[in-house]
Amino acid sequence: MKQWYEKLFENYGKQYDKEPFTQGTKGECDFIEKEINYDKSLKIIDIGCGTGRHTIELTKRGYSVTGIDLSESQLKRAREKAEQLNLKIDFLKHDARNLPFENQFDVAIMLCEGAFPLMETDEMNFEILKNAAKALKNNAKFIFTTLNGLYPLFHPDDAINEENANNKSKVFDFITMRYYNDVLTFIDDDGNEHEVVCNERYYMPSEINWLLKSLGFKKVEIFGAKLGAFSREDKLTAEDFEMLVVAEK
Repeated sequence: MKQWYEKLFENYGKQYDKEPFTQGTKGECDFIEKEINYDKSLKIIDIGCGTGRHTIELTKRGYSVTGIDLSESQLKRAREKAEQLNLKIDFLKHDARNLPFENQFDVAIMLCEGAFPLMETDEMNFEILKNAAKALKNNAKFIFTTLNGLYPLFHPDDAINEENANNKSKVFDFITMRYYNDVLTFIDDDGNEHEVVCNERYYMPSEINWLLKSLGFKKVEIFGAKLGAFSREDKLTAEDFEMLVVAEK
């Protein structure tokens, strides 16, 4: 049976590019460039690249980027966009839990819940971090965003109580740090409406720090993630829906 994220991205490339949450690409790439000191000799991997928005923008700016994603539909859209711009980019179909790369990249990016933390189990999510770490050389940098566990803890109105779990409404489980019965309605590229029931994992900053340190990252910094305006000045708070992580091996 297909998982909700597989169904979502089956035929959603063009619509995805119109979504409000995909409009911050240039500002996010400005932050990435600054973080890597504008060094165009670095090899970058974009994990869960989707329609290639960050891959394409960074390639336009002169960087060497490889985009990987699980969805053939999203990759098709990415390749079309690159072709229209006469950009030669490797967009490859891979599962982020099982990447074929080892010590090959200087930078990994994984933005807008590209892969992590959509998986069904914590172990699968950890495999994504593990594979990203494996793909990176020593002294490499890993920049990603993920769901901020502080948000549902401090917004209990959004996290409906456990006793209401049977009424098909969205429920946040404080033990697993996951939302259940989170119904997402979306329109596909053919104009058809679909519903998927999402199940995403929210992470505490301390968990992310511990997971990355256990994978050999020596320095882990965590900030608030503002759409299109990533900044080291943004201290993570309970008001941030996402956190921005910058880790160095």
